[in-house]
Amino acid sequence: MTNATSIRAPVVAGMFYHKNPTTLSEELEALFQEALPPKIDSHIIALISPHAGYMYSGLTAAYGYKTLHLNESSLRQKNIATAIIVAPSHFEFFENISVFPGKSYSTPFGEIEIDDKLRSQLLKENKNIIADEIGHRKEHAIEVQLPFLQLLFGNRIKILPIIIGNQTRENCFSLGGTLAKISKEKNVVLIASSDLSHYYSAHEAEKLDEVFINDVKHFDEEKLMFDLENNITEGCGGGCAVAVLHAAKLLGATQTRILHHRNSGDVTSDRERVVGYMSAVIVRES
Repeated sequence: MTNATSIRAPVVAGMFYHKNPTTLSEELEALFQEALPPKIDSHIIALISPHAGYMYSGLTAAYGYKTLHLNESSLRQKNIATAIIVAPSHFEFFENISVFPGKSYSTPFGEIEIDDKLRSQLLKENKNIIADEIGHRKEHAIEVQLPFLQLLFGNRIKILPIIIGNQTRENCFSLGGTLAKISKEKNVVLIASSDLSHYYSAHEAEKLDEVFINDVKHFDEEKLMFDLENNITEGCGGGCAVAVLHAAKLLGATQTRILHHRNSGDVTSDRERVVGYMSAVIVRES
């Protein structure tokens, strides 16, 4: 285990998003202005949010975070204390699941503290989860979510950053069950960090992504897992979405709402090799 006072420094600031805090704030404010999500009157238990560079997926992510902020601001749910973020490992393969063992993650906006009590409970509940830097060192899928949280919720929100090394059925559903246990009766939001298909033509990508989106829309994590396992759809964090959907269902969520989806070709006009993005909320009717 790494020293518990360690701070995970940003690795994609200046590449995926601006490294200057003033410019970053302006970038995010512009995205929030452009995002026009539907009104959600129910308690939000979870989000599914993309994790590419803000030029590509920032608007899609802004739909989810703006919805969450509006929901909290209207007193439909209590102030969120912790965001539990579940992400894939793009650079380091390992068989189990890791939670960052240090003190905080940092971005150009400063540090965002890790919820140590919730981390201890997570580790106690599931022996397949380890406290280790593996998966976190170069990974952007958690990092790019953080400036959205920091700008909207300030320094009162903590995080619990989790990486699934191998997105097997067992890992995903086991993690989902554990997240439900540790989240019960706590003011948390679950966030699955996932893009959709990668580097197909726009026509092919739309067919693959439609399956993923429909599985989420129908709140069917079993079918999503099956479709991922059998290459019927794709998503680099598809197993993370499965885990979060499963946890949300155990926590009493009743439906999902797709907020926004598009692909990189909508930004670049290159339709030959695109990456798909989707934002969704999972809600519990009050």
